Amino acid sequence: MTGGASAGPVRRATLRTTHADATAVARALRPDNTPQMDTRVEGDTVVTTVERETTGGLRSTVDDYVTNLQVAAEVQTEERTHTDDNTDSNE
Repeated sequence: MTGGASAGPVRRATLRTTHADATAVARALRPDNTPQMDTRVEGDTVVTTVERETTGGLRSTVDDYVTNLQVAAEVQTEERTHTDDNTDSNE
């Protein structure tokens, strides 16, 4: 993630969330990731690891990430619902 030498201990948080389309959610999240973040997909789970040098920085980054995650998951759910609605009406 950060790659270089740090001035002190690194604080790390790993968030795991399960989604019907984890790839779509991860794809939506990646543009907002900072260099201290790594997002990957493991089956139906989005796994994001955040590393920061300060607890306050970690908290802020995780808070921003969770907000972005909520939006990405809602959009993915709405897209699935819309697609399912169109499929049903075409039958």
